Amino acid sequence: MRIVYMGTPDFAVPTLQALLDSTHQVVGVFSQPDRPKGRGYKLMPPPVKELALAHGVPVYQPLKMRDGTALAILKQLRPDVIVVAAYGRLLPKEILELPAYGCINVHASLLPRYRGAGPVQWSVINGEKATGVTTMFMGEGLDTGDILEQVQTPIGPEETAGELMGRLAEIGAQLLLHTLELLESGKAIRTVQDESLATYAPMLQKSDGALDFSQSAQKLYDRIRGVSPWPSAYAYLDGKRLKIHKAAPLSDQAGEPGVIQDGKRLIVGCGEGSLELLEVQPEGGKRMRGEDFLRGRRPNAEKKFTSCPSERHN
Repeated sequence: MRIVYMGTPDFAVPTLQALLDSTHQVVGVFSQPDRPKGRGYKLMPPPVKELALAHGVPVYQPLKMRDGTALAILKQLRPDVIVVAAYGRLLPKEILELPAYGCINVHASLLPRYRGAGPVQWSVINGEKATGVTTMFMGEGLDTGDILEQVQTPIGPEETAGELMGRLAEIGAQLLLHTLELLESGKAIRTVQDESLATYAPMLQKSDGALDFSQSAQKLYDRIRGVSPWPSAYAYLDGKRLKIHKAAPLSDQAGEPGVIQDGKRLIVGCGEGSLELLEVQPEGGKRMRGEDFLRGRRPNAEKKFTSCPSERHN
């Protein structure tokens, strides 16, 4: 089939690679515009664009999808199907209806649960034990189209959102190829989503990394994993933000919420249980082991984490 692929971040790379390695013909790739990154704010291409250009596939980066520009390009490309994975934009009706086989989305959740831009992160934050990938026909709503296929996978008890995202990307690539086979052979089965089971997973904000130690150690641990690698979990100590990259819940060890317990390990009390901070990063500093951070603190330094830099506890 002639395929136009739409995707932007790392998650969308394995599916594009699978299509490039298949017998299908990728006739064009749509990706978000280049964005400034790094300290120098240099314009950097999205990962999907880099892969497409490396294989000589033309790349299009329209600023809008509803002004007719994208539609005109697609009419020239004449795709049999449009495949979308983490593109980051809704497609208008005239584009959805253009390909003979429709527009197929690769979504990193078991729809209708976790519709939206952050399904992987919120599944980890919410302590889910399993998730998966769904291929679906795209509709005009946000991840509301009919389901084609789904694959479920467990979420590891120590797995971060970043690690899970990488696994789901590979699962989705293979699932998409099988879905295309079913479409070509006329064997694809459409399943309407049950709206009563729908949940929403918005894009993460920096504030989603804030830790509230009145919550249980397990909930905090799940959030730390869910916001890794971005925006990273954090709390304030001595009025300064401390990023928390790795931790371990201690359900059998109690302590006052937010208070560092005496000892050689960086253990903090929670609303239920305690949390050992295994790897942290002070403002302007490098990542270090929690025990090394604790060893380097002043004897009279503040011992209680706060939710904002202005709070102080004596």
